[in-house]
Amino acid sequence: MKTPAVSFEFFPPRNLDASFRLWETARALQPLQPDFVSVTYGAGGTTRQLTHEAVTALSNHYGLNVAAHLTCVDASKAETMEIVEGYAEAGIREIVALRGDAPKGQAKWEAHPEGFASSIELIEAIAARGDFTIRVGAYPEPHPDSGGSSAADVAFLKRKIDAGATSAITQFFFDADTFFRFRDDCAAAGIDAPILPGILPIQSWKGARKFAASCGTSVPQWAVDAFEAAGPEGEAALAREICADLCRKLLDGGVEQLHFYTLNKPDLTLQVCRDLGVTETGLAA
Repeated sequence: MKTPAVSFEFFPPRNLDASFRLWETARALQPLQPDFVSVTYGAGGTTRQLTHEAVTALSNHYGLNVAAHLTCVDASKAETMEIVEGYAEAGIREIVALRGDAPKGQAKWEAHPEGFASSIELIEAIAARGDFTIRVGAYPEPHPDSGGSSAADVAFLKRKIDAGATSAITQFFFDADTFFRFRDDCAAAGIDAPILPGILPIQSWKGARKFAASCGTSVPQWAVDAFEAAGPEGEAALAREICADLCRKLLDGGVEQLHFYTLNKPDLTLQVCRDLGVTETGLAA
C-alpha cells in the first residue's frame, strides 16, 4: 500500500479556549507534512473575519499551505472579491470556493441581491485573477438541494471544473464503494481533475449521525450495529478501526490523497495517519 498524501480541515475558533485547541491541533498535525490545510467559513458568513485570522496565522506561524474556504452567502460581489484580494495580499494562494449554506433562520439558500448567484460565478471570478488554486466541494451522495439526483451533482461538478476549479473535495461517506461509484461517474462525464475523498474520523457517533443527516450522507446499518455493540467505552477504538479500514480500501482502489475533517481534534486523525504509514517525517515507517 502506497503511503498517501494527506490534507486536513480545521474550523476557525470563536473563543480563547477554541483558539488553543486549533493551535494544538495544527501543532500536532503539521509534522505530517500535509499537502494543504483548509479552514471553513461559517454558515451565512458568520466566521468571515475569524476565518481570515485563522488562515493567516496557520500560514505565517506554522508554515502550512492554507486553502481558505469562501462562500457566496450574505455578501456582494465586491465584498467577496475584497476578501479574495486580502488573501492574495497575505500570500494565500488556495481557495475552496463554495456556494455556502443558508444563514441561520433562513429556510433555503438565496443569493445576495448584489452577490454571486452560484459557486460557478464565484469560481469564474477568482479564476479570472489567475493567481489562485481553486478547490470545490463534491457530493458522492446526492446533495440535499439536488433533488436526490447524483447525475445532477456530477453535472454541476463538471461545470465547476470547467469554470476554473482544479480539484474537488468530497463530503464524507462511510463506504469506499460510494466514492468509487462517484469517481467512475465523474470520469464518464469527462471530469479529469483530482477528486479527494473527505474522511471523517468519528470523534462522536452521535455527532457523526447528526452531521450525516444534515448533509445527506447515508448511514449504513453495519455502522449502526457496530457502534451499538461497542458502547461508549469501545467507541474510540472502533472509530479508529473503521476509519483506517475505509482509508486502506480507498488507497487500494487507487486513491493517492486523503482529506481529513479533523473537527480541531488531532488525536484520532493522527492515529489513523500513523496506521496508514504517514509518520512525522511524511514517509512510511
